[in-house]
Amino acid sequence: MVLKFVSDRLDSLSAAAVAELEAMGLGRGGSARAEGLDPPAGRPEIPKRAISAPDVLNEAYDYNTPSSFSRGMRVELPGGASMLFLSGTASVDESGATVHDGDFEAQCLRTFRNITRLLVAEGASWHDVVRTTCYLRDIERDYDAFNKMRTVFMSSIGLDPLPASTGIEARLCRSDLLVEIELIAILPGRG
Repeated sequence: MVLKFVSDRLDSLSAAAVAELEAMGLGRGGSARAEGLDPPAGRPEIPKRAISAPDVLNEAYDYNTPSSFSRGMRVELPGGASMLFLSGTASVDESGATVHDGDFEAQCLRTFRNITRLLVAEGASWHDVVRTTCYLRDIERDYDAFNKMRTVFMSSIGLDPLPASTGIEARLCRSDLLVEIELIAILPGRG
């Protein structure tokens, strides 16, 4: 899907950008693909697959301007354990529209709900989460409210120990989004 997106838009790219794509074998020229773009021959790949929860939030490539990332990725580790890597998730609905514009606390809770559904889609829960990275549009203004909502949420589900976490002020992808959270979870093997 991403290659088709690029191919459909080659005419809108600069000559230098087209030259870079062609140097990697990704342009219209049909040259051989550059090393590192395909899996090394003969080496097994770590099994992985995309994570989604379309009942509460849309896929990034469904936006009007498609984004080239998955909502999350499940990676199967040797020994049967799995790791979940969830992309930055915010207060959006199944159509990709922002939910609770201007209401920081409600946006936090919708973000937690969206993340919860992504975890459930993989047979996981917040109790499997080992790391969160929390992006706030205005950390000075909103950190206390964020920490309050996070504490209410995590204590209400009995999360102990709490995940490692970092809070970062960042310009988010849309001006109406006030908080975005990405995370890592580890699921034990079935044996």
